Amino acid sequence: MTEIRTPRLLLRGWHDDDLTPMAEINADPRVMRWIDDGSVRDLDDTAEEIERWEEEWDEDGFGLFAVELLASGELIGFTGLSVPEFLPEVMPAVAISWRLGSPFWGQGYASEAAQATLEFALQDRGLDRVISISRIGDNASEKVIHKLGMLPERETAHPVHGHPLRVHAIDLTEFQA
Repeated sequence: MTEIRTPRLLLRGWHDDDLTPMAEINADPRVMRWIDDGSVRDLDDTAEEIERWEEEWDEDGFGLFAVELLASGELIGFTGLSVPEFLPEVMPAVAISWRLGSPFWGQGYASEAAQATLEFALQDRGLDRVISISRIGDNASEKVIHKLGMLPERETAHPVHGHPLRVHAIDLTEFQA
């Protein structure tokens, strides 16, 4: 699996000892507020997620990276690419996303990891276009999306939970590495 180093982060594959810190991130209501129905996830849910993320790497040639702080080796969350099958109206598409533990918010880590992932998608994996899907009102994610140079494309509603979503996109011709 691909590893990407940024000035402060290592984007890498998942290790067995990532389960507990990722489960702690998923158990934080502040982190999960904007995700799906806002429910927290437990250790078993997180183990299933990580297993699914690893399968996506095998099936699609991309997926969600574990994000580690280079200075400490600490897992701070994930960033990566996935196929947003839950939202059929945007298909075919590849979406970039991230989830960091709340102690790591506001330090530029999400933007740094997402920028490296976007470069990986467009330059290494040869994708022509990448989208990002955010809940309307999630201003922190919108800031990261705008830093990536992505532009709003449409608004819609989550097909299961009903909350409003905004879809942003960037294509290879708009990308500034």
